[in-house]
Amino acid sequence: MFLDSFHRKQDGYVLISADQASNFAKDVAGDFNPIHNPDAKRFCVPGDLLFALVLQRYGVSERMAVRFSGMVGDNVPLVFPEVDEGVVDIQDTNGKAYLHLEHGGKTSHDAQLIEQLTRHYVAFSGHNFPFIMVPLMEKHGVMFNPKRPLVIYESMAFELNRLDIQNPEMELANTSLDVNGKRGDAHFEFNITADGEVVGTGSKKLIVSGLMPYDSAAMDDMVEQFEVLKQQRFGR
Repeated sequence: MFLDSFHRKQDGYVLISADQASNFAKDVAGDFNPIHNPDAKRFCVPGDLLFALVLQRYGVSERMAVRFSGMVGDNVPLVFPEVDEGVVDIQDTNGKAYLHLEHGGKTSHDAQLIEQLTRHYVAFSGHNFPFIMVPLMEKHGVMFNPKRPLVIYESMAFELNRLDIQNPEMELANTSLDVNGKRGDAHFEFNITADGEVVGTGSKKLIVSGLMPYDSAAMDDMVEQFEVLKQQRFGR
């Protein structure tokens, strides 16, 4: 499985190093959020990597909903329960929860489908900045603080009409931003397509903190930094 290089198993636990998490964020998700850099003061494992490991362990169900409740640090031992009755909580050895999964309907453990869905969803999710977030914030006249950007991945969910599909892709359907003072709740709705047919729908929610008035020059600088980091990583 392509996720083998982004985690390891030890004594029955799943551990993700800061380097593994950072490589996944950049190379698989195209996500250059500084919070995923190994030397970040508030480093955390990308939520999409946790979700990818959940798919690998429990399969793809027709209905899946994930809620994140904590930030996983460097090499935190995670417990993936053996028993799965439609509700799963990923916790550390102290019982602190980081991810809550509810799923139902038919489930597929087809490795090809799991990898295809994982790669396409993670690439779609990782490109939230700048491609989706910047136009959305500009529309509402707000932005996060460029000196202390704090965007938290709170939840995601999707429903598939069927599981006998190949190469599912995500297409953005709608965006919205609910602003309440210095906090904003960003919602992204997307369609899941396969062979030109809509086979499902999904949604993602982000919490944006420290909102301030939109500054096009400051945001342009952030986008330029993103492009520089991308070019340095991929040479293009």
